[in-house]
Amino acid sequence: MENQSPEDFYKHLRKQLEETSTWPSNYLYKFIVKSEPEKIKSIHEIFDNIGAVIQLKESKNAKYTSVSITVNMKNPDAVIEKYQEVGKVEGVISL
Repeated sequence: MENQSPEDFYKHLRKQLEETSTWPSNYLYKFIVKSEPEKIKSIHEIFDNIGAVIQLKESKNAKYTSVSITVNMKNPDAVIEKYQEVGKVEGVISL
């Protein structure tokens, strides 16, 4: 998202998702977060009760945790909405 406003980034992402997927569709989110239980819990809560499959993998030195989430989303706007919610959790890197 370097040199690009969040609005432009999400507009581009929406266009890509519309062109490359049929909706509803399974979508894979990937995040990196410091291995702090409260941050991981916050991400879990965002995807709670929507049928998400969440996988965690700690880095070699256990400082960071990779969070992979597969969930069936109804459209590109729903995908973007979740990215925006996770973006409010401090220190999360979206891949």
